Amino acid sequence: MPVEPGPRRSRRRPRRIGRLPGVRGLLTGVAAVTGTALLVGALPWLSGRDIALSVLRARETDRNPDPATLAAIRAQLDLPADPVTGTLQWVGGLARGDLGRSWVSGRPVAETLLPAFGISLTLAGTAALAALVMAVLLAVPALRRAADGRTDGGRLASVAAGALAALPEFVLAVLLVVVIAIGLRLAPTSGFAGPEHLVLPVLALALPAAGLLGRVLGDAVQSTAAEAWVRTWRAAGVRRGVVMAEVGRRAVTAMVPLLLLLLVGNLGAAVVIEAVFDIPGLGGISLKAALAQDVPVVQAAVALLVGLGLLIGGGGIGLHRLLVGPALAGAGLTPEASPPAPQAGRWAAGVAAVLGAVILAGLLRDPTAQDPGKRLAPPSWAHPLGADPLGRDVLARFGHGALLSVGPALAVSAVVLAVGLLVGLRAHSARAGLADVLNALPAVVVGIVVAAVAGPGLGSALVAVCLVAWIPLAVHARSLAAEARASGFYAAAQTSGAGRWYLVRAHLLPVVGPPVLRHALTRLPAVALALAGLSFLGIGAGPESPEWGRTLADTAVYLERAPWVVAAPALGLILLGVIASLVRTER
Repeated sequence: MPVEPGPRRSRRRPRRIGRLPGVRGLLTGVAAVTGTALLVGALPWLSGRDIALSVLRARETDRNPDPATLAAIRAQLDLPADPVTGTLQWVGGLARGDLGRSWVSGRPVAETLLPAFGISLTLAGTAALAALVMAVLLAVPALRRAADGRTDGGRLASVAAGALAALPEFVLAVLLVVVIAIGLRLAPTSGFAGPEHLVLPVLALALPAAGLLGRVLGDAVQSTAAEAWVRTWRAAGVRRGVVMAEVGRRAVTAMVPLLLLLLVGNLGAAVVIEAVFDIPGLGGISLKAALAQDVPVVQAAVALLVGLGLLIGGGGIGLHRLLVGPALAGAGLTPEASPPAPQAGRWAAGVAAVLGAVILAGLLRDPTAQDPGKRLAPPSWAHPLGADPLGRDVLARFGHGALLSVGPALAVSAVVLAVGLLVGLRAHSARAGLADVLNALPAVVVGIVVAAVAGPGLGSALVAVCLVAWIPLAVHARSLAAEARASGFYAAAQTSGAGRWYLVRAHLLPVVGPPVLRHALTRLPAVALALAGLSFLGIGAGPESPEWGRTLADTAVYLERAPWVVAAPALGLILLGVIASLVRTER
């Protein structure tokens, strides 16, 4: 007699509490804030510097640090015995809404930090919005070509985007002050008292960001133009404007997380811009506090940035899903790799040859020889690119500086590209995580911590930049991989039993790898500038180094009097951006 089957048991395992999205996000946020607070709290112990002496120097630079004074400061601050104890005390206060008191000023941290946070958020948000508008304008030629059935973007617009992405922000800020504020008197030179004070700082932040976003958006437009549905719509006679709008909407999906990432990154990275325009923002306050080892202020600033990074990172992922729609889960996408360029690299090789020839000419000269009688001398036969403030040949400094600028920047770009691809491809579910947390940490603060452990030097600067520069690439790869996994060909390969590594090698890398590689090339000048910023703070290359970024930082004050001193390294960085864009756009 046949036995009647009993009720079928569900194979679905009960979800653990730690796997619930809301609980997991809360735990991630708590762990991120606690971990970064511990990292910052350990800064005095890592550096080996006397906390009381650092606080005294920040309060009164000329006062004699006698033992009695230092003992009084230690008693006043009630310093913790170790970083773990201090961090736990600070986190306990944070849970009660208390951000602590500044070790330097003695004031509640919230009174100083929250207004500065609002100023920086206004500046970064306005700059991000302006960058998005300019990026869309740069992508219009590529949209028009896509609507006409061409998968090659506008070459001129792409080269312009690459050049904008390579603009040194602090040089651009000084140039805007000299030309617009001082020369034309169209905007205030400094301060933050009204909307008119936003114009120049926003331009200084938005123009390079617009170039970067424009390159990413143009690349996404070209990839979208190669998808089958675009050809189907064109064959069906769909109007050009409708095709342009839908291609643009489809292309912008991969850029939305990057745009929000840029918003958070600008909050912590606009230290130089805030210094040039004397803006009392979060970046400048965090930097001063880190240098003075004012741990409660730095802990609160980093906690704000990390919390906002997680919030905005999750918002970017949610907006990405909303823009893509049901296709993200229904195998309704058809992303394709961009067609190979048959003549790729011809114009890029030409520009690289010109740049290489100038570098070679500089390498044949002595970068250390000084002639006090030719300080800031204009270009001449003896000095084709002029002389610097110490009478040294700018051409020689340019050539030798290329070895310290382009070489390390290429090495860092290769490392962060590999890490970004690895992290982005391993993220099977697009949710806010490690990348969104680390993105909120300013490279300057990371550099100070690394220098405290390993000592200052170019190696410390390289490590610091590597620790943060992979994040935009990982987020870009994560978004593209999520769309590739939602494609019909990926679902078909999974159904047929394809292994994990085969799926990565055959279906994800061809779609994700090329645009992320071009993204990394576009960021090459930005990597060089990040190294320069750390060198300027004494963490990277020394003050006598001919490194391009260090040279820009040291000579930006001479922009109005001797522009040729700044022009050489600035043009070198811009040409790097142009070369990256030509590698991408040549057809």
